[in-house]
Amino acid sequence: MESMQKTPSSPIPKPVSAGWQPVQPRLPSLTWNRRLFRTFIRWVCRIAVRLCTRSTVHGIENYPLQNPALVVINHLGDPDGILLLAYLPEFPEVIGKIELRNISVLGWVMDGLGTIWVHRGQPDRRAITTALEALLKGRRVIIAPEGRESLTGMLEPGTDGAAYLALKAGVPVLPVTVTGTETRRVLGNLKHLRRTTVTLTVGPLFFLQQHADRQEALRQGTRQIMETLALQLPPEYRGVYSYVGK
Repeated sequence: MESMQKTPSSPIPKPVSAGWQPVQPRLPSLTWNRRLFRTFIRWVCRIAVRLCTRSTVHGIENYPLQNPALVVINHLGDPDGILLLAYLPEFPEVIGKIELRNISVLGWVMDGLGTIWVHRGQPDRRAITTALEALLKGRRVIIAPEGRESLTGMLEPGTDGAAYLALKAGVPVLPVTVTGTETRRVLGNLKHLRRTTVTLTVGPLFFLQQHADRQEALRQGTRQIMETLALQLPPEYRGVYSYVGK
């Protein structure tokens, strides 16, 4: 895979959570009521996806149900999560921005699902520790390495959080990509009673390469993650990683 020597950078700074909310991240216990709630939400997502989209899914057989993995995704819009929960074989542990917790019903639902809340752009060691605990206990954890919903509808530069988790826990990375899930596109079609064409692709697992230099390991790991996502996407979605595949 050809790569640029310089890591892509974003002209717009990545978001930083305002202030600090006193929320103690914790690894969600898989109690019977949480499992039941997760199953209910998954069925709601499946119904919504079937009613509102024309979806195509590839590579579901690549999803590991027995071993830990860090699931990395591109983030186009709010419908991403609905599509993922509708088709992934299980409900993974979700790392979500703390701001969502302040949205009445949505925050309550995500709390009930067991979201690992993170303060973006801050050294949120408690959230990192919780995510690592989940991976070390054999669970699947999902994260958007771009650090936010794309402002361009294409891949933005990745942040180092995903690479740090994968390297620290020594787990493989599972690349999952979506197309067609831009919020404006889906809502625009719904207003005209049209279904949106969307895709979900699950790629094969891969490991990040270890390096003696920690910063170099993170830089190379982040680039490997983002370039792998780019290769799974059509050229028009690759954004700052458009050089991949050329």
